[in-house]
Amino acid sequence: MRVRPIAPDLLVAELADRLAADRPGQWLRVAVDGPPPADPDGLAAALVDPLRARGRPAVHVAAGGFLRSASLRFEYGRDNSDAFYTGWLDEAGLRREVLDPLSPGGTGRVLPSLWDPATDRATRAPYLTVPPGAAVLVSGALLLGGVLPFDVAFHLVLSPSALDRRMPADLRWTLPAYARYAEEVDPASFADAVVRMDDPRHPALVVPVAEGGAGG
Repeated sequence: MRVRPIAPDLLVAELADRLAADRPGQWLRVAVDGPPPADPDGLAAALVDPLRARGRPAVHVAAGGFLRSASLRFEYGRDNSDAFYTGWLDEAGLRREVLDPLSPGGTGRVLPSLWDPATDRATRAPYLTVPPGAAVLVSGALLLGGVLPFDVAFHLVLSPSALDRRMPADLRWTLPAYARYAEEVDPASFADAVVRMDDPRHPALVVPVAEGGAGG
């Protein structure tokens, strides 16, 4: 592996090129996975217009709209990293309302959000009918290695020291969950693209040597 620095706008263009060429005519379920300091929501949103310009309709769905209710998330306290790791995301709801309808033979009818964690109530968002060949970009943390069926996975990663330094103070209690995710799931070992985000102004793609060439 080698690390190739890339400007943020060129990163978006390169990832959009990959997605535009992948399985044309089919729905594409894309994970944009990473902790909050990596801003997976921002990258997913930034990909929508470039994909549309390349002829591929695109929809952004934030996994933050598919958290479980507060009574379930906080059953073991408000700062329990194990509960955050295993029980905050409503994986069944995200799969049922977004990913399964985009499987072969699916309806293409998706719900862009299910639960508002701020109000702790259903969002009552209307369903969307996703056209054939569209990409649906699901952004959030701890999305990979479980039951969620993605076709393409982009993983945004920070070094442990950078993650520790850049994690907002009110989320520092989640740091053990991200360490556990890196060790137990190791999404960087199988994601379709890995992006180093130690400094969001200067991202870098982790490139297999066979792709990038031994000489860099």
